[in-house]
Amino acid sequence: METKWITPALLGIQSAFQAGLAAGAPWGRVSYGGKYDARLPDRVRLASGAAALVYAAGAAALCVRRTPPGLKRAVYLACTGVAVLGTVTNAISPSRPEKLWSLWSLGLGAAAWHELRRARRA
Repeated sequence: METKWITPALLGIQSAFQAGLAAGAPWGRVSYGGKYDARLPDRVRLASGAAALVYAAGAAALCVRRTPPGLKRAVYLACTGVAVLGTVTNAISPSRPEKLWSLWSLGLGAAAWHELRRARRA
């Protein structure tokens, strides 16, 4: 099974979720600790917009053949680190729905770690 597309696919979906938050989607209950019931305040929406761009850039870097191998390894390493933090912070979130993101983060981290180890063996 080809696994190299899992990390960029998960990053792309995460980017779309953050873009939705930035655009005003009423998903505050499942993000940012569930602190907001619906639409996020403007300053938080701005942070989601920035996150959407970062996730999309990471996904693009992993999909483009011409991306230098060192950059791909750096993206996989960053994804692994961010996913570990995301797994922990989402798991301890006071928002029950947000706790599900810990599984997402765990999957992203595992996929990125797998590809990072595979790249080191190559």
